[in-house]
Amino acid sequence: MRNIWAITKKELKIYFSSPTAYVVISLFILITGFMFYVMVSNFSILSVQAGGNPYFSTRLNLNQYVYSPFFSNAAIILLLLLPLVTMRLFAEEKRQHTDELLFTLPLTNTQIILGKYIASVIVLLLMILATAPFAFYPFFLTKPELLPVLTGYLGLFLLGAAFLSFGLFASSLTENQIVAAVFSFGILLLLWLIYWLTYVSGFLQGFLKYISFFSHFDNLSKGIIDTSDIVFYLSFSFVGLFLTYAILEVRRWWR
Repeated sequence: MRNIWAITKKELKIYFSSPTAYVVISLFILITGFMFYVMVSNFSILSVQAGGNPYFSTRLNLNQYVYSPFFSNAAIILLLLLPLVTMRLFAEEKRQHTDELLFTLPLTNTQIILGKYIASVIVLLLMILATAPFAFYPFFLTKPELLPVLTGYLGLFLLGAAFLSFGLFASSLTENQIVAAVFSFGILLLLWLIYWLTYVSGFLQGFLKYISFFSHFDNLSKGIIDTSDIVFYLSFSFVGLFLTYAILEVRRWWR
């Protein structure tokens, strides 16, 4: 565990001694903050318009009109930004040939991968927590349901962690950070497109819905806690880390 934490601290130091983490976190806060402001403003306008219609006003729900679309849009923003978080983790090591030194240290591939992965997950956690001040502000003005908000944040974290594992895999394949980012984005985009295919009728609909990252996220963003959704994200995170492990093993064998 000491070796894993040493690698994690090293990676965190690199993240925050360069503009990468600051830029990614700032962009995430600005974009999600703007989206949240627009959604709350639209909800306020609807509330005023519904003031003379008791039936319609009782059907207005802050979680449905604000938080659910907010989490869905935040997930797309993570898809765009997280490849920037993982692109350098192995690619830069290969470019600078410091990976050779890393492999000569008394470290296992598992320790190296987990150390780098945990560092990226900490950055993800900071990104998500940074949205809490404005996301929980409506609780001082009205009474939205708390559970869907908490499960929405849990879904964002699990989805982001799965994204990061595949970003780590992409970074292990090349020494070019841009190529790693583009390849990672391509994988995540494909997983997003699978979500849209679930609306197409056919015998594959059930299978596509099950393997879609965003189908499972929909449940969590609506306050539906299903252990199968959590297991799904943990399993996909493991797959991404395992693929990275396989690449490192091949590289050790060819050294």
